[in-house]
Amino acid sequence: MVKRPIDDPPIAGIEPAHISLRVMMRRLREIMGGSDDGQSRLDKIVTQIASLMVAEVCSIYLKRQDGQLELIATEGLNKSAVHSMFMKRGEGLVGRCAELALPVNEPDAQKHPAFSYRPETGEEIYHSFLAVPILRGGEVLGVLTVQNKTFREYPEEDVETLQSTAMVLAEHLLSNPIVSPNVPAASNSDGRDRTRTLHVHGQPIAEGLALGYVVLHEPRVVVTELTSDDPDAETKRLETALVELKATLDELIDQGELARDGEHRDVLEAYRMFAKDRGWQRRLGEAIASGLTAEAAVERVLNQTRARMPRQNDPYWRERMREIEDLSDRLLRVLVAQKDGGGLKKELPEDAVIVARTMGTADLLDYDRSKLRGLVIEDGSGQSHVAIVARALGIAAVGQARGLMDQVDRGNAIIVDAESGEVYVRPGTELVDAYKGKARFRARRQSKYQALVGQPGVTRDGQRIELMLNAGLQVELSHLAASGADGVGLYRTELQFMIASSLPRLDRQTEVYRSVLAGAGGKPVVFRTLDIGGDKVLPYMQPVEEENPALGWRGVRMSLDRPALLRTQLRALIRAGAGHELHIMIPMVSEPAEFTSARALVEKELELAQKRGQEPPRKLHLGLMIEVPSLLFDLENMLPLVDFV
Repeated sequence: MVKRPIDDPPIAGIEPAHISLRVMMRRLREIMGGSDDGQSRLDKIVTQIASLMVAEVCSIYLKRQDGQLELIATEGLNKSAVHSMFMKRGEGLVGRCAELALPVNEPDAQKHPAFSYRPETGEEIYHSFLAVPILRGGEVLGVLTVQNKTFREYPEEDVETLQSTAMVLAEHLLSNPIVSPNVPAASNSDGRDRTRTLHVHGQPIAEGLALGYVVLHEPRVVVTELTSDDPDAETKRLETALVELKATLDELIDQGELARDGEHRDVLEAYRMFAKDRGWQRRLGEAIASGLTAEAAVERVLNQTRARMPRQNDPYWRERMREIEDLSDRLLRVLVAQKDGGGLKKELPEDAVIVARTMGTADLLDYDRSKLRGLVIEDGSGQSHVAIVARALGIAAVGQARGLMDQVDRGNAIIVDAESGEVYVRPGTELVDAYKGKARFRARRQSKYQALVGQPGVTRDGQRIELMLNAGLQVELSHLAASGADGVGLYRTELQFMIASSLPRLDRQTEVYRSVLAGAGGKPVVFRTLDIGGDKVLPYMQPVEEENPALGWRGVRMSLDRPALLRTQLRALIRAGAGHELHIMIPMVSEPAEFTSARALVEKELELAQKRGQEPPRKLHLGLMIEVPSLLFDLENMLPLVDFV
């Protein structure tokens, strides 16, 4: 347990553990504000941490560009190892802490299979071991450790104290870079020519073409004041900021084109729900009570959330973490605005193209949409929440533009081709002229298409052809009127499931399908039942390892194995289709027996609706898509069973 030094008197209303953290923050602030050189400060810092945490060893490891961890300061280990001992990436418990960005708390470190014995440190006499990552903006800068000879697991209060200490240490390391005598100094130049044209190929996530000028999205607020002696005042600041945060979110989400129904509403409502989470607000309050400023409390809780978030490469958890980071950043900006009188709204030049490493759902809404032409982000996919919002706003967007932020400057000319995924920075005159021509061609093409709206699709020999569009988002239904399409030939219902944080309930599914039918304005809509599997895995379902997932346990086979899932969707479709002509398509059918089983479930749901006195669809058409090769060899038996293909 953290001990309170005897020269620090008790503070009314604050628990001893909180007093210890406040003392730690004050002592570190005094050291960092001194006139010592960088290494002397680090030596004093580890000595002070060891003293206050009653630890026999305290060490700081700095992560170098090649991923190695260098011992840069220690109290308790051999001083000769400082700047001489390097641990390979992932080596030992220290490397494990850095790689996972998680605390490591071991009562007997030497018995752990990941323990790496380094005789030059003299640490063989120590057993209990606690390491926390030194984090800044989600990036691991190094590792802070404490050790003792006794066998014990450090209590949660010690872990939290060391995490808060590491946060302060991160600010010090960034503002006072440590130059190792055994590591060559990094060059000030990144070796890239910032005058030549840069070409990056990404992934189109919102269709369009944009020519404009780079605006770098750098949302991170640097927290400079970390400790406070007035927790009541900081608590009031936090409460005021939370009220303003919720109000600005309500204003952003409920305005203009975003106010209408659509999948983007699900995304934005989930984001708004995060802002009102009581658990998040309680943790912020506890961090302030420990002696941190409101801004530092936001940073600490964000780091703790990162540490607890699952580390697997899962799109659901990536979206959750991105939203939490975006929300924390917005709250930080509100808190900073309280002091300097600024605001959240970001001003833009004309023809702006935002370039970002990552972007939260609502962050895009802070920009002036009348001047915003495009968006390029280093992560993201077509199913990411920011992509859904970008499509709702009609902004050309490209994702997966890896490494772009490090190679562009504010004001660079940029071309975003969100049809092919090409991004050009500092394009030459010929390239600009070519894309201006492409933009004019697109405009002329759109004009020609516009002239065809409302005309029937008839071949020269008089054959009538229905032209339908594909959709998976309610916002895409606006293209029905713009294109003059005869209806929706394929509505991908799985997108609603993929962006939700949990399985959509019956009422929510029914509401969405009703909105789709209403948005179609009486034109036919073919709803495809869930096509999940292969590369489309729901975040709340366990993926299945298969040799050929594209043709394996997906579509109708997954639905028949989970009949409650399919029946709930069919029930919602039948309710939504009351009085309408309803078209349902079964995906990935490979043999007649699968379709027959699916039709039997449809018949059961129709009977159930009739027993409950619900109005049925005026007519129900059940069909399939011929997409699995095996079906081609059994068409004579399949076609009599279906209403359409």
